Amino acid sequence: MSTIFTLFMILIIIASILLVIIIMAQNPKGGGLSGTFGGASAANFGVQRTNDFMEKATWTLGTTIVVLIFLSIILTGKPSQVAPSIPTPVKSEAPVKNVPVKQTPEK
Repeated sequence: MSTIFTLFMILIIIASILLVIIIMAQNPKGGGLSGTFGGASAANFGVQRTNDFMEKATWTLGTTIVVLIFLSIILTGKPSQVAPSIPTPVKSEAPVKNVPVKQTPEK
């Protein structure tokens, strides 16, 4: 069970690093990676396609991270820890038997 958890954690870390790289390559003012490779003009061929790719990659990686987190919770969760059952009390004493007591005569 721990190997599945480790695999999910590695995949989440890789997707997170890729998401950070994609976000850092974007520029909110229209420059970024598309401005570097395609020039500042949006009329150049490929600039709009680069922006579309970056946006799709951002959404895809974000969705992938969320799905991997949910899958890791579902597949590695232990139901006994989530909803512990209440144990029923068990009698630990045996019932007392009625045994007549011998009385010794008084002197």
